[in-house]
Amino acid sequence: MTPPFTTAEVHLRRMADLLDEARQDASDAVPPESLLLGLQRLVPCDCACFSELDVPTRIHVNEQETPYDDWGDVGGDATLEGYWRWRHQHLQCVEVARVHTSPQVTQMTDFMSLRELMRLPIYTEHLRPFKCIAAVALPTAPGRTRVYQFFRKDPKPFNDHEMTTLGLLAPHLYALYQEAALRRRSPVRLTRRELDVLRCVARGMSTPQIAEQLVVSTSTVRKHLENAFNRLGVSSRVAAVARVFPEAEAV
Repeated sequence: MTPPFTTAEVHLRRMADLLDEARQDASDAVPPESLLLGLQRLVPCDCACFSELDVPTRIHVNEQETPYDDWGDVGGDATLEGYWRWRHQHLQCVEVARVHTSPQVTQMTDFMSLRELMRLPIYTEHLRPFKCIAAVALPTAPGRTRVYQFFRKDPKPFNDHEMTTLGLLAPHLYALYQEAALRRRSPVRLTRRELDVLRCVARGMSTPQIAEQLVVSTSTVRKHLENAFNRLGVSSRVAAVARVFPEAEAV
């Protein structure tokens, strides 16, 4: 007679099933749409989201979220203005935006106590009523954030079991993101010089810095960018980098 599975074995099986379901997800979303709902089942929370932001331009590049009925109660501002105004107080987000070469798992209490958080405008104007936030930040280009977030109104922090679950899943979430991005991306032929310029853009370099790096004029850099934009069907540096280099290692 086969012995019954332990609680830990059942949980590991659920994690494996979540990853298998995402790999079979036929949607063209990046990451696969099934991931967020599955993650919310594994790590219970009021809502979960995936977002990509370009910090210098404040462009919201990509967003997914699970259903949540009370967004009207969140913060004092329904837009991201409260976030940008007080972002420097959101130490978790500041850490997420740092350049890192592997997925990073954190929660808000790693950076400040709940009492400290609730005294800050970032809470009253943007985060309220969520008191606990866990995050899995994926590697991306400088000046960008690419992160899964899990929000709870309950003041009790995410426990060790939940954070370990996210830590074990993190490299697989990154791999799934890369696979989904590559599937969605149709091949576009860029010249070697256009790719060189976009690699510099992905590293956060300005037009003069790129010109110096490649030993060309700034007008030549701008012409390469214009040609690349036309080939890619985009209108900004952020969109071009996201189109050509969805995975951080490529740059």
